[in-house]
Amino acid sequence: MTNLSHQKEARSNLERIEKLGFKQILKRIGPGLILTGVVIGPGNITTSAMIGANYGYSMLWLMLPIIFMRVTFMLTSYRIAMLSGMPILHAIRHYYGKTVSAFVGIALFLSCLFFTLGNVSGTGAGMHLIFGIDWKLGALIMLVILMYCYFSKGVYSKIEKAILICILGMILSFYATLVASGGPEWSEFGKGLLNWKLPEGSLTTALAYISTNAAVTAGIYGTYLGVEKKWKKEDLFNGAMLWDAIAHVVSVILISGAIILVGAIVLHPQNITIQNPSQLADLLVPFLGSAARIVMGIALLGAGFSSLLGNTQRGMVLLGAGFDKEVSLESKFIRWGCVACLVFACLICFSYNGSPTQLIFLANVATAIATPVAGLFIVLILWKKEIHAGYKVPLVLQLSMTISYLFVLVMTASALQVYIPKLVESLSH
Repeated sequence: MTNLSHQKEARSNLERIEKLGFKQILKRIGPGLILTGVVIGPGNITTSAMIGANYGYSMLWLMLPIIFMRVTFMLTSYRIAMLSGMPILHAIRHYYGKTVSAFVGIALFLSCLFFTLGNVSGTGAGMHLIFGIDWKLGALIMLVILMYCYFSKGVYSKIEKAILICILGMILSFYATLVASGGPEWSEFGKGLLNWKLPEGSLTTALAYISTNAAVTAGIYGTYLGVEKKWKKEDLFNGAMLWDAIAHVVSVILISGAIILVGAIVLHPQNITIQNPSQLADLLVPFLGSAARIVMGIALLGAGFSSLLGNTQRGMVLLGAGFDKEVSLESKFIRWGCVACLVFACLICFSYNGSPTQLIFLANVATAIATPVAGLFIVLILWKKEIHAGYKVPLVLQLSMTISYLFVLVMTASALQVYIPKLVESLSH
């Protein structure tokens, strides 16, 4: 039997691998939960609250394409990584060369760096709500704690556990508030899901929401976390990666969807727009009353800290991968690179004189640069015949990935066309 025949037989055997049971699945998933902690940062909470407070139920429909795109981006990234035997940026380097890989790595890093600005501001806002101290001092205190986490051993397992706790806490807080506020008006809820249009002036907010909830960055980083998790090729076929992606998407939607609904129920009828962290606390007043500030502070602090912990590492891993550097979470390059990113983010945040909530929103919009750049090469690789040699070609996934990429591309171009002139005008005053 030839080598080619052996390869085809091995691949055929992989596709017939028995699916894992529930307990085994729980042991194999993990990267998706870390990605949820990265995504559900202060930026997501702020933008979700803005959507509900400013537009009521009318932008709920965004959840549907976001679910579709996020699952598509995750599964595409996982499939390419497993079939090529390389995480995404290494695969881009293999197929398109070191210059392209470095360019994509820089774009992804800058996107994550902007995201870090929102996370620094968010942890500070959380400390302000809980203790009443200046948000900049609060952010510094949390950054000192974060440094300890970066330089301790067993980084991956600690991050996974800490973020899981934060996710569960946020789900409980916002769903308890949703119940206490009387729940949604189901007729308006249905209209919000089915009426696919953007209210006037909402394009930039929609882009900020999409950029945090449906970016390719999460799937790309997931391929490197899979290396830390020691995923193998059979995990692509035994259900581990599929359920990891589902766990990630469901947890993100459960949290951000609940925040939109609470904003629509509590803030929108009062015409309250989100301008500062104290207004975010108003979301929880129906359930918690005077304790709302403390609980929202804990939610922002937990979201910001878990996102800082994962996102800053994500940016450095993707930058290192673009330049073919060491990307282990415990490597010196990653650890000291994270420190440099945090110092830079602090300098930017602390020199900003506006509300930290507005800085969070601006940072969210800026993260939109990642998907148009990296997504292009992921689409191109997915359509390469050799990547699927010996396996069934996933035509549905290929079409889904292409459609998702084009949707994000159009949204990004449209929103930035509106947003950039406004940003330039505001900076010139």
